[in-house]
Amino acid sequence: MASTSPYVFDVDEDGFRERVIEASGEGPILVDFWAEWCSPCISLAPALERVVTDYGGRLRLAKVEVDDNMRLAGHYRLRGFPTVILFHHGEELGRFSGSHPAHWIEEWLEQHAPGLVGG
Repeated sequence: MASTSPYVFDVDEDGFRERVIEASGEGPILVDFWAEWCSPCISLAPALERVVTDYGGRLRLAKVEVDDNMRLAGHYRLRGFPTVILFHHGEELGRFSGSHPAHWIEEWLEQHAPGLVGG
């Protein structure tokens, strides 16, 4: 699922530390752990992309396909998909699982990163 947003990128295990953990020092990054066979993953993707695009670069979205990156899924003790984790300055600020609409994601962001992404 290729994105048209400049704020959305795919990442794998090899690039995760540099492109997510280290890069989150420059600004918050949501990580979407998803799978092609997961229908809630497919339904969540457009809402995540819309939210990230609406924030205009104050927030980025990294997409991790779990079937190809199972060690990352294990490292973060993911129990179901999709799971979305918010990182800032290398730290996990929060996570949620399942598919949600854009307005729910925006409210979740304000709870977990007040003032970081702005509205």
